[in-house]
Amino acid sequence: MTAGSGIMHQEMPKPAERMLGVQLWLNLPRKDKMTAPQYRDIKADMIPKITETGTTIGVISDDYKGTPSPVHGDYVKMLFLDVEMQSNTEWKLQTQPGDTLFIYIVEGSGWFEDSDQNLQLSKRALLFNDGDEFLARASQDGLRFLLLHAEPLNEPIAWGGPIVMNTREELDQAFQEITNGTFIKNK
Repeated sequence: MTAGSGIMHQEMPKPAERMLGVQLWLNLPRKDKMTAPQYRDIKADMIPKITETGTTIGVISDDYKGTPSPVHGDYVKMLFLDVEMQSNTEWKLQTQPGDTLFIYIVEGSGWFEDSDQNLQLSKRALLFNDGDEFLARASQDGLRFLLLHAEPLNEPIAWGGPIVMNTREELDQAFQEITNGTFIKNK
């Protein structure tokens, strides 16, 4: 979903043992904040899967080794992968220095980068330092994580409720427009 200039929303998914849901918010660049809103669905059968030695990679956004995803960011290019590693396997990803990379561990445990510490942090996010390669090694239990990698916007952020702008003044203006009924733009 691209909220842009017109989607007021609040998703409150309910926990379920049979389903995993992930909600990720990307800040739009200042020049695109008031773009036309848009929804897109991504269903499991739309996500291409690549199998490498002991690892299955689902390509959710961007492309991985020439395999494109079902959707691409219109305003922010982001690599979004679902990585599932079998017991005692290793997986590497070349990264761009200066970009932001984080993972969300869905299940299992493993080692990351050059760490000697086995991280058993299911349902936790880890932000990584700058570098040109990401390395993961699965433990005996295997490992599944979501990987997100993108170039940072390097813009200020002002956030309040469902609105994210760049300055406090822009945020105040957006709330005033919501109050006046002029926030939603017709494009």
